[in-house]
Amino acid sequence: VKGILMKYDKNSDGKLSKHELRLAFKEMGLHFCRWKAGKALHHADKNGDGYINEDEMSELVHYASKWGFRIS
Repeated sequence: VKGILMKYDKNSDGKLSKHELRLAFKEMGLHFCRWKAGKALHHADKNGDGYINEDEMSELVHYASKWGFRIS
């Protein structure tokens, strides 16, 4: 899953911004609105830097599954 999501890391900084996260969800057919993408980022962003890094991906997947989305 980490590899799938990290391919959306457009600037290759090793983490996903809210914008990159929304694009990733959209390209996977998961229509998260800006608000929901922000909530997902906030939930998964354990270090509070405003990005999802590889260590936080499992939290992101857990949050998405709570909303009925499956990332595989």
